[in-house]
Amino acid sequence: MLSLRRPALTLTLGALFASSLTLIAAPTEARAADPLISQGKTATASSNEGDGLSAAQVVDGDLTGTRWSSQWSDPQWIRIDLGERANLSRAVLTWESAYGKAYEIQASDNGTDWTTLKKVTDGDGGTDDLALTGSGRYVRMLGTARPGGYGYSLWEFQIYGSQGTIDPPPGGAVNVTGGQGAWQLTVGGQPYTVKGLTWGPSMADAPKYMPDLTSMGVNTVRTWGTDASTKPLLDAAAANGLRVMNGFWLQPGGGPGSGGCANYVTDTGYKSTMLTEIAKWVETYKNHPATLMWNVGNESVLGLQNCYSGAELEAQRNAYTTFVNDAAKKIHSIDADHPVTSTDAWTGAWPYYKRNAPDLDLYSMNAYGDTCGVQQDWEEGGYTKPYIITESGPAGEWEVPDDANGVPDEPTDVQKRDGYTKAWDCITGHQGVSLGATLFHYGLEHDFGGVWFNLLPDGLKRLSYYAVKKAYTGSNAGDNLPPVITDMTVTPAGSAPAGKEFTVRADIHDPEGDRLTNKIFLSGNYANGDKRLVPAQFRSTGNGTFAVAAPEKLGVWKVYIQSEDGKGNAGIETKSVKVVAPPVTGTNVALGKATTASSSQASYGDCPCPPERATDGKTDTRWASDWSDPQWISVDLGARVPVRTLQLVWDPAYAKSYQVQVSDDGNVWRTVHTTTTGNGDIDTIALTETARHVRLQLTARGTGWGYSLHEFGVYS
Repeated sequence: MLSLRRPALTLTLGALFASSLTLIAAPTEARAADPLISQGKTATASSNEGDGLSAAQVVDGDLTGTRWSSQWSDPQWIRIDLGERANLSRAVLTWESAYGKAYEIQASDNGTDWTTLKKVTDGDGGTDDLALTGSGRYVRMLGTARPGGYGYSLWEFQIYGSQGTIDPPPGGAVNVTGGQGAWQLTVGGQPYTVKGLTWGPSMADAPKYMPDLTSMGVNTVRTWGTDASTKPLLDAAAANGLRVMNGFWLQPGGGPGSGGCANYVTDTGYKSTMLTEIAKWVETYKNHPATLMWNVGNESVLGLQNCYSGAELEAQRNAYTTFVNDAAKKIHSIDADHPVTSTDAWTGAWPYYKRNAPDLDLYSMNAYGDTCGVQQDWEEGGYTKPYIITESGPAGEWEVPDDANGVPDEPTDVQKRDGYTKAWDCITGHQGVSLGATLFHYGLEHDFGGVWFNLLPDGLKRLSYYAVKKAYTGSNAGDNLPPVITDMTVTPAGSAPAGKEFTVRADIHDPEGDRLTNKIFLSGNYANGDKRLVPAQFRSTGNGTFAVAAPEKLGVWKVYIQSEDGKGNAGIETKSVKVVAPPVTGTNVALGKATTASSSQASYGDCPCPPERATDGKTDTRWASDWSDPQWISVDLGARVPVRTLQLVWDPAYAKSYQVQVSDDGNVWRTVHTTTTGNGDIDTIALTETARHVRLQLTARGTGWGYSLHEFGVYS
């Protein structure tokens, strides 16, 4: 029986594809063909600011973790000895915030007599990618003017040229060779196992990161879309000895740009347009030395279930895979030297490909926690083509059980590390059929999805990064490994009072005994849909224990411990915490009492939202008013009683300005509290009143919606 291999969440193919780093000028084709020749070479400088900021840091391949910093004066210089004379084509300077406003790139054969190859007079920091024409054994940056009071500081100083030892990609055609159960991918007639990663940074930033992938033993990167922006990635890959699996979007697959519901049975216009687009970029990149193969579509056979059902779904899946076959034939007619595949996230898609897409050279599959089950599905399905795993790694959000707070229980850093190792063992274990993998994900985003899947969130290397490196190179010898966090707990995990402190604890240690810096972050992904990681207010209480301020917004939040070793590594652990309304002394005398309002929404989202839902004691129901000012909501307590505290639990549609009013008869009201600075979430108001009726007179909304209360508590 074929099992379900579910797709990665949209966040893993959308929010994960942006990089905050910028590139001033993308390399031209001529320059990009030259390899990086400065990494690991000897670097010296006119000065350095202190220990750990030496010149050697600019040639260590660490783009965000280590740097050189000079003394705070002009001029300053940093020099790289390339070991022998080289023809120079390009310099890439990745500046820290203390950058050079004016500087020169110079070359020398003897380290004494210098020739200026490039002069910069209007530097603005970030990354400077400079074309060079000249030669020399030594290359230096001579800084002559700073924009501020600090010195000069570079994360990396990279030199590209024709001298060096980086192997180019193997030349010649790429083929799937062999027969049933004994297939092999070859490049130029040489065996090639795909040791890959999916690509997350911007295409323009590829020159910065390709040396790092090379150091990890990666030989392939995978993309989901191919267009004019792909060229810098291909150029940088070729310059560093890597190849690229070029993808093509098709509706309605997983990831950005692929949404929508194409009709593959009737929409000949869409299919014609896509064939033309695919053919255009195959023609453009078929002779690029980095091209490995073409990948048509991503998760669309599974994704069609979101557009169709029943017999129509079956017809669409057959029509889609038939169209994939048309694309494969079109690609083969243009490019006979590179294979064609198609990716899905469900091995149940393979029978459709088997029936309708005989021109595919191999299949591809996105599989995470259940990667090891793909072999069994292939064997039981009687398939006659090999495959590549195009996404794999730790168990995804859709594969893990829920925790006590009802949200997916994210694997620990250690479990994720082991997940990559296990997946690669299963991929390579299906010999003669599985041709390798592009594991997920070489991404930099530091958010909910980034922490779940990225090997380098915020540019910090994790245990999973080194697991992939060990899988591909066979060793982590010489690596400084990240901190390890275990046994994380949150107390109270299911009832942290909003705005109050809760306790987070974990065992944290560093393999090399490096000094650690611990940070705490919060994500409202499950509470309000905000996937960002926001720094929490916290204080350390010793022995890996932290007192953390809970958000004001109710719901289930993720809390993260991030431990950094100062060497570009981080351990990250996360658990959920349920934020609840702070306890209030006394009895809620409004509970279940008659409640009226100026208006209520009859139908919108989760409505009807009548006023009595604000006094039903449930934080998952609400009253919602019309979208206008003013409005009011009032509760009849049934008799005059002491009123000591009001607790208002707002929906995101809150009141910025309102008055609390009380009355004995429901006609004559007196104002006992006024605010014009409401910010939503929870308002707890102390009172010393006695009354039968309590009313909120709402005069200014905090949003464009109406007013909405989950709870209107009156405590006696």
